[in-house]
Amino acid sequence: MGGDMTDDELLDDNAAERAQAAALRDQARAGGLRFEAYLTKDQADWLLEQIERGRFADPSEAVFLTVQNFIEMEPHGDLRDELLRRRIQAAIDDPRPGIPHEEVCAKIEQWIAKPRPEPARWQRAAQ
Repeated sequence: MGGDMTDDELLDDNAAERAQAAALRDQARAGGLRFEAYLTKDQADWLLEQIERGRFADPSEAVFLTVQNFIEMEPHGDLRDELLRRRIQAAIDDPRPGIPHEEVCAKIEQWIAKPRPEPARWQRAAQ
């Protein structure tokens, strides 16, 4: 999705996903929802470390608790705004030198062109 898309274009862009969400709503209300999620390598590394430490039993528990946390935070826009301000301030205060735009674009192009390894897949342990 490009940064120049209008709100209407963004809504049209995921119309199939929105329709699927509407179609699944009643069934999900009755029995929950199962889905597959992809995590970036940094997110996956963090999550697996948390599981190794015993913080979560498995990735599904982490997703469950993360979504629960998000739901509980939703009415508190002031807290979300404060977290965003802190992230922006941390980026501003970062002592590392900036990277020129052209260099960033070149790195992104290299990254996109590079073949990707297959993502690891979590398998539920036999019980």
